Amino acid sequence: MDAETPSDAEWVARLLREADVAVALTGAGMSTASGIPDFRGDDGIWNTEFDPASFHRDRFVNDPAGFWRERLRLHERMFPDDVRPNAGHDALATLESRGILDAVVTQNTDGLHHEAGSERVVELHGNAAEVVCEDCGARFDAEMAFEQVRADDVPATCTDCEGVVKPAVVLFGERLPRVAYSDAEQLADDADVFLTLGSSLSVQPAAGLAGRAARDGSLVIVNFDATEYDDRAERVVRSDLTEFLPAVERHL
Repeated sequence: MDAETPSDAEWVARLLREADVAVALTGAGMSTASGIPDFRGDDGIWNTEFDPASFHRDRFVNDPAGFWRERLRLHERMFPDDVRPNAGHDALATLESRGILDAVVTQNTDGLHHEAGSERVVELHGNAAEVVCEDCGARFDAEMAFEQVRADDVPATCTDCEGVVKPAVVLFGERLPRVAYSDAEQLADDADVFLTLGSSLSVQPAAGLAGRAARDGSLVIVNFDATEYDDRAERVVRSDLTEFLPAVERHL
């Protein structure tokens, strides 16, 4: 590399330094280094271990007991005991605390951005740590539901009204939460710099945020694999997020 040519990390740091509004959109690749499996890659769990149809809204409605048995199996596969935020999560939280990053929009349901210390997090697909009652709307820690399922008390039910509870995540066949997606759209519109991190940008409507941000701002894509939005990005980086984001932070 020419000595005067900035590295990808230096270039992104400079872009962030000059931005009035900077936003990050994170996908599954953000959390794989924490031990959470990928979903959609060639070796992703939708292709190798689980049938997405098992987690469709129709399955939940028509076979809630079977849904919850499979949901427990998925949860235990997704969240081994040693899952913790990685260096990429930590770097984003630090950038926010320093006033450099305004928000994180995430497609992940693992809650690791919150655990790392990020404060403004828009969870497009919900949070797997909670369940919500279909009848009364009460929300509970998801472990309550999993304890019921482990005892073969299915489907998991509300401790207040005994209605069936649902994971507080977006199932296949459901729309994204209106308020969360509206917030994400506004952030994409306002962003001078929009970082997409570890997302295949293949799932709509969340992926469309990248195209929305690219209209008037600088889109940066950091992902090992090509995405359909690469040609709209000012910079495409093929790098490990646990190395790249701390490097960006150091240059700031």
